[in-house]
Amino acid sequence: MRFTRSLLISAAFVLIGVAVAAWLWHRLPIMVPSHWNWAGEVDGWLPRFWAAAIPSLGVLVLALLTWLLPVVSPTRFRIAPFANVFTGLMLVIQGFILVIGVCVLLAGAGYALPMPRVAMLGASALMMVLGNYMGKLQRNFFIGIRTPWTLASAATWERTHRLAGRLFVIAGLLALLGTAFGLPFWIGVGCILAAVLIPALYSFIIYRRVEGTPED
Repeated sequence: MRFTRSLLISAAFVLIGVAVAAWLWHRLPIMVPSHWNWAGEVDGWLPRFWAAAIPSLGVLVLALLTWLLPVVSPTRFRIAPFANVFTGLMLVIQGFILVIGVCVLLAGAGYALPMPRVAMLGASALMMVLGNYMGKLQRNFFIGIRTPWTLASAATWERTHRLAGRLFVIAGLLALLGTAFGLPFWIGVGCILAAVLIPALYSFIIYRRVEGTPED
């Protein structure tokens, strides 16, 4: 994906965020609900200005990082060889932030949205999309399963991310189905945490197999 095209998509995301904030501004309370516990009870608030600004600001920050991180990446870990994958991932995350931010504003404006369920559904979908990108990532310091062992060994990175890609998709699907069928939220959270932690542990194990145990 060309960088110019990604900038246009990011700009569209920002405009959507601004348009929604402007549309809902007069319906938002002075303090907008911004966080809900698993029971659906509000336990966090933001001032109206910041609640309205966060969806667009979040997209802007990630759009800046999409440009900046390839520039500052060390020589041996250049992002350029997989720039399309990196850019696509960053756009997916921008879209996730925008959608959740807009849903928070809609809920704050009085629309009946079950925010814990919305957040879990969004996170589940994000996991499945990320899983499809994992196997295409090359070693870098900014995105992926970045443990000392994946960064030290290209083979370890590749095998770890192949496993992570499968686990992310499976965990996202299980969390999505669990949320859709009204199962306890801890099941979805547990699936997502397992999909993140298992590849990190696996990277140590596979590194020892690939590189061998160093002699004392």
